[in-house]
Amino acid sequence: MAKTRLVHQFGMGTSIRSHNYTEAAARAIRDALWHNSLNIADALDFPKEAMLIDVEIGIQQPEAVEVATLLGIFPYGQPSVRLIKGGLDVEKPDGSGTSVIANAAVIVSFDMEPEHA
Repeated sequence: MAKTRLVHQFGMGTSIRSHNYTEAAARAIRDALWHNSLNIADALDFPKEAMLIDVEIGIQQPEAVEVATLLGIFPYGQPSVRLIKGGLDVEKPDGSGTSVIANAAVIVSFDMEPEHA
């Protein structure tokens, strides 16, 4: 079987006051998912559990993100999360803290047999 990528979704999330990297990453995932309402599994006659969901998060402190929390966002499918250094940490002008910005790419695939002519 070949993994066929069907959907790419992108999002951004922030933690403006609490400096919480996991929350910024979670908001980025939700932003990506909620831009679209896709019924791709139904359209292809696959069970929703067969969805392969690859998530890549760009965030300044990947080691500070709780991956289990991010995996819990997905109600079905087989999600996997990869954290890389990216996003932004923005110091507040008054010196009172840092705002965290995360970027997410969510790719939905299925294992499918290629058609041959």
